[in-house]
Amino acid sequence: MSSIKIATTQNEVIDLIKNRWSPRSFSAKDISQATLETILEAGTWAPSANNSQPWRFIYALRGTAGFDKLLATLAPGNQPWAKNAAALVATIGIRETPDTQQKNHYYMHDVGMATSYLLLQALEMEVYGHIMAGFNKQQASEVAALPANEEPVSIIALGYIDDAEKLEEPYKTRELTPRSRNPIATIAAHLD
Repeated sequence: MSSIKIATTQNEVIDLIKNRWSPRSFSAKDISQATLETILEAGTWAPSANNSQPWRFIYALRGTAGFDKLLATLAPGNQPWAKNAAALVATIGIRETPDTQQKNHYYMHDVGMATSYLLLQALEMEVYGHIMAGFNKQQASEVAALPANEEPVSIIALGYIDDAEKLEEPYKTRELTPRSRNPIATIAAHLD
């Protein structure tokens, strides 16, 4: 039986947010191209300054050479479980617009917004995502043949959730540990 970790919140947060978490146990079920394209399109509808959309997504499906290339960029601690994901998606930030060479000082924020939309759409379709910062950026840039004005920001493992019991340690314990967040009082302050 798969593990679902629903957040216990202080306030009435919508279920889609309470249900979003980052599993490591993925099933053998493949993601269809249509499902993946829907998930990726959701990312395009995130807010961005003047609709600049300073992001790209480079993806590969399990069982392809591209998947193996992205998997090889991951840190050794991510590879043992990420190899079972149905897809790997590299999120790419565009530091300056190619046509005007104008720097975008908020591109990382915008990539994060696009990633959050992507993850929420995925969850709505019962596809889970696990974002990873543990990867070799230089190697990912080379694999994706990125131009100088672009950089990899994260790699997301996407797939259908599976039983935590199939994971080796320390991943199994991490999968089963209850979720927690800082209380509102520690992250927000009312300005008088």
